[in-house]
Amino acid sequence: MDELDREILSILRKDARTPYTEIADDVGTSEGTVRNRVERLVEDGVIERFTVATRTGNVKSMIEVGVDVDVDTAAVTDRIAEWPSVDFVWQVSGEEDIVVVVDATDTGEVNDLITRARELDEVVSTKTRLILDERVG
Repeated sequence: MDELDREILSILRKDARTPYTEIADDVGTSEGTVRNRVERLVEDGVIERFTVATRTGNVKSMIEVGVDVDVDTAAVTDRIAEWPSVDFVWQVSGEEDIVVVVDATDTGEVNDLITRARELDEVVSTKTRLILDERVG
């Protein structure tokens, strides 16, 4: 990946729907070059998906989950990722092992997800943080 790829990615991170012609103008190359670069970044797995960020007025939160030492964290992460209202699931380093980013309709739904996580045999702890404000970089 070179500097041009990084510039294209920076633009797409802010708005994945930015037309290739606009990106080309911004980075000083042709639309075809941008299209080819994006296709290659997708094929190489650098771009995993194009997504939509929303401002729904819902309750956004991060549920930090700790699991037992002998647990397959990836398997737990995969299960949690399938739950409704879950936007992202990250495996992280530090005190906790997994962070679940949630976009719930209300605090009751957040609490239901916390309870569901605590009911998993592999889970030993949870901590929850409400997201008060969000900025896109």
